[in-house]
This record gives sequence, structure tokens and C-alpha cells, in this order.
Amino acid sequence: MDRRFLVGLIGANIGTSMSPALHELEADRQGLRYLYQLIDPSLLGLDIGDLLVAAKRLGFRGVNVTHPYKQAVLEFLDELSPEAALLGAVNTVLFDGERATGHNTDRYGFASGLARQLPGVDTGHVVQIGAGGAGAAVASAIAGTGTGLLTLADLDRQRAQRLADAITGSTGTAVDVIGPDEVPSRLAGADGLVNATPIGMEGHPGMPVAAQHLRPELWVADVIYRPLETGLIRAARERGCRVADGGGMVVYQAAASFRLFTGLTPDEELMYADFHALTGVRRE
Repeated sequence: MDRRFLVGLIGANIGTSMSPALHELEADRQGLRYLYQLIDPSLLGLDIGDLLVAAKRLGFRGVNVTHPYKQAVLEFLDELSPEAALLGAVNTVLFDGERATGHNTDRYGFASGLARQLPGVDTGHVVQIGAGGAGAAVASAIAGTGTGLLTLADLDRQRAQRLADAITGSTGTAVDVIGPDEVPSRLAGADGLVNATPIGMEGHPGMPVAAQHLRPELWVADVIYRPLETGLIRAARERGCRVADGGGMVVYQAAASFRLFTGLTPDEELMYADFHALTGVRRE
């Protein structure tokens, strides 16, 4: 087996991404020669399709894909894994010769992170804000918990409805599509809230919902890990909510991507420890 791997991450504003360190530390433990490169199309003047072609020609084994390209990348791929096809979003691309296959490890990442940080949490009614690339994976993961109702809010109602139809068709889960302005009223009777938008990450300050609408009985999760304590997570903690920050999702999706890139089984516990050592924060 080839023990050398060149991989990377394509996305915008990714200079502080922890993916290189997470992948390379695990590769070191496994005795691999592994280089993880950050690739920001906006800095190179190239579009996502051009970058995929270039990466193949340069000998990349594959690339991760993040905001805002998880859906835009679809048209440039030769094949999709069943999960990526269902979700209509890709965060991992594998190259095999001239072929590029899209995968999605975000669903596994969010589900595993939520189970670790909020074990046994009540998912009877969950309100999710965001129906984009990350939102598709999160919605599927929430449906997989057996939720009775998923309320999905997005500025793009058509996009949200397409995701709702896909989730209902594949799982039977009831999904209600609303606009962001309706979120506060729905939170009054919800068990959990998930932010699957970029609001709160570096370069996108703010909160997806005002703190006054958070109550102690509500659990709150965020997909963002840069910063780890977003405004939403901080406000939720201050109001007595149980919270799941974005650390779990980034670690477990990275572990699943590492498995796809290398064919080897990563040590998820050590990768989780790596993440908290890198951030200097230890939270379960």
C-alpha cells in the first residue's frame, strides 16, 4: 500500500482551519507521509471545477470541501456516494485516475459529535436553522435520531423544501419548512435548536436567533468550531441550556474523511484529544 498521501481542503476563509493538524497528527501516529494543504479559490482566481482538475493532475489523493462549495462542487464530479447523492452535498472528494467521486462525512460527524456531547438528548422536536451543504447533513443526522418533528428554517424556502422532501422521502420524518422570522415562536415548544448556518463563524459575526428566545429546557448545538464558543453557544450556556459546540462534528467528520483518503482506521479518541489540545479547551 502507498504510504504517501497528498490531500487538502477547498473553501473560503479557511486560514485557521484545524483540519491540517487533525489529519496530519493522526497520519503521524500511523506512520504515513501525509501532507494536508489549504486551498482557497478566492485567493487563486480559480473556480471549484478548475481546482479539482488541478488537484487531480498534481497527484492529490482527494480533497475536503467546505463552505461555500459543498453543493457547487456537485456538477464537477463523476460519481456520488449514496449518502452524498441523498443529501445533495459533498464534503470529501476522492480521485481515482481521472475520476472524482463525492462523499459526505458531515452526517456522521454531526451525529457522533451530538451523541458524545449530549448523550440521550430529547429530539422529539428540533428546530434547525440552515438548509445548505452542512444543513443537509445535519438534518439527515437529526432524522436518524428518531425525531418526531424537524422544523427547518432557511432564507431560501425552495432550498429548504427540497431538503425537507428528501429527508421525509428517505426516513419518513415529518419536516416543517419555515422562514427565519418564525424561529422564535417555534422554539417555545421545541426540545433542541441547531445552527447549521455560517452565522457566528469567523468573518460572519452575529447570532442566528436572539438570546432572549433561549430557555434552560432547550438544548443548543452549533456546527461552527471557529470560534469554538460562538455567540449562540455562549448565550445558551449563560441561559442554562445544554450545549454541543462544533468540535465534535469537525473531529468525527475528519476521522471519516481520513478513513476514505487512506483506507485506514483512525483513532477517533486520540483525534478528539488532539482537537482539544489544539484549542486549549477541554469540554465534553
